[in-house]
Amino acid sequence: MPWNARMQDTMTAGMTDTDLPRGGDFASEIARLETQFDIIRYMRRVTQLFGFKVFLICSIPAIEVERLAATTVISNMPAELLNKYDSLSMLRFSTGVRRLRETTTPFQVMLEDWENEGGKPASAADYIAMLRENGIFQANYFPVHDAEGGRGAVILMGPEMDLPMTAAMELQMIAIHVYNRLAEIGSVWKNTNTALSEREIQCLSWTAAGKTSAEIAGILGLSEHTVNHYLNHVTKKLDAVNRTQAVVKAMKKGYIS
Repeated sequence: MPWNARMQDTMTAGMTDTDLPRGGDFASEIARLETQFDIIRYMRRVTQLFGFKVFLICSIPAIEVERLAATTVISNMPAELLNKYDSLSMLRFSTGVRRLRETTTPFQVMLEDWENEGGKPASAADYIAMLRENGIFQANYFPVHDAEGGRGAVILMGPEMDLPMTAAMELQMIAIHVYNRLAEIGSVWKNTNTALSEREIQCLSWTAAGKTSAEIAGILGLSEHTVNHYLNHVTKKLDAVNRTQAVVKAMKKGYIS
């Protein structure tokens, strides 16, 4: 999550070059992604490949914005983490977000640094504890922009690590291509203020394939009650009258194919 930021002058050993995906092919692979769900799956793979746990892609929040969810485009962050962040209004205490407003250079944030800085409400301790429980001790920010100049960021979060310069450069290029691909398929915030979670998109995709809630529950390893919760929630998000209309709207917006 956005924390107080500490710029890393150098990113050194951790992974070796042989551990990293090679550049060159990712641009064409990203260009072939057709829906927002395709991009979520791609980002999940990249996140794991580089040793992170969570990704979040967002537009850079304006000063008056109080909820990170309002600017989030896609993410696999656990819903309880994002909800807790917004319920505590942590965005106003984020110098990570402030740095995104000031720089186009990638930077790194350590949870310990942010925890030790003052100015936060006492309730921030609960959120910090949740981050630790989810294995998030570090965030790497990659500022990006689209062809029309809209600014955003790809944020990768996970355990503490030293990210080699080669990996940081490759992730920056991936971030740029992914962000622009989101714009090309019409999934950006400029065209819709609706941000769907990965689970919501999965449930919609299987609904579009003709699966019942019970069948989707079996496929995703969830309870039928949980599937119905996701589908009801996403139906409201898309301002649809029922699940069928929600599927149609999701297709038009590029969330599913």
